[in-house]
Amino acid sequence: MSAEHQPKKTKMTTSLDQLKNLTTIVADTGDFEAMKAYKPTDATTNPSLILSAASMDQYKHLIDTAIKYANKTGQSEEEKLSDAMDMLCVLFGCEILKIIPGRVSTEVDARLSFDKEASIAKALKLIALYEDMGIKKERILIKLASTWEGIQAAKVLEKEHNVHCNLTLLFSFCQAVACAEAEVTLISPFVGRILDWYVSNSDTKTFESHLDPGVISVTKIYNYYKKFDYKTVVMGASFRNIGEVKALAGCDLLTISPKLLEELGKSQESVQKALDPVKAKKENLQKISLNEASFRWMLNEDQMATDKLSDGIRKFAADARKLENMLKKML
Repeated sequence: MSAEHQPKKTKMTTSLDQLKNLTTIVADTGDFEAMKAYKPTDATTNPSLILSAASMDQYKHLIDTAIKYANKTGQSEEEKLSDAMDMLCVLFGCEILKIIPGRVSTEVDARLSFDKEASIAKALKLIALYEDMGIKKERILIKLASTWEGIQAAKVLEKEHNVHCNLTLLFSFCQAVACAEAEVTLISPFVGRILDWYVSNSDTKTFESHLDPGVISVTKIYNYYKKFDYKTVVMGASFRNIGEVKALAGCDLLTISPKLLEELGKSQESVQKALDPVKAKKENLQKISLNEASFRWMLNEDQMATDKLSDGIRKFAADARKLENMLKKML
């Protein structure tokens, strides 16, 4: 057979490419090189990711800039430390925005998770710092913990300041409902951390993807949002394996670590749409409404969500303190 009549070999598309056709991919990393490699639309950071990136030599110049800024603006040591932390988060965000076409999430200090007014003030300070750097607020998502206070802070930021918010550390249906009612831009339900809790607290140690408690939780939230036309979008987060990721293909957004992005990039297994707004419309679901008392009661009744929310806040706060200690030595 002549070369011109030989059948052309079709290039197999990777699981990652297939997923990108179904879902907006967000990089769950502070590592710029990983973002360049996997070309996500958006990126998200938190104190843990910034702490790990800040200890790398290639990001030392960002720390130096944050220290110079804080020494110029802060009066007391406490003010300098706060200014250095805020500026460092914003500098990382600015670098990320040079790489990605979409938005970056920047986190409000987890230690403010139960203080609505302080959370609002910190969010507006971060937005002002971004604007000083020439970044419009449309490209920023302010990340807040999904406590009652965090959700109410987001409600004010969205409605009164037109600041888009990403509600994180979300483990339960009641948190998702309260976020939708507050009309926040986006929520980040934590798939893998839900799985971790069930593995630690039940006799079942392995779950098939469609029976994974984190996958089931996010599927329920997604269907509820689409059924009742909430504008809040769902970004599945904190994945433990690519099975969880594929089981949520079709979700509005998925934020994925470089390790799992690499795995998806090397795989050519088929990825099918799992979540679908048309199917969600047909689900038999009851609409509920929450006030503060009913929210707190439903959260209290969900041991997994209560455990993981408090644990997540403690861990983010611990990493923020480590970052502060690192900066303190330089101020």
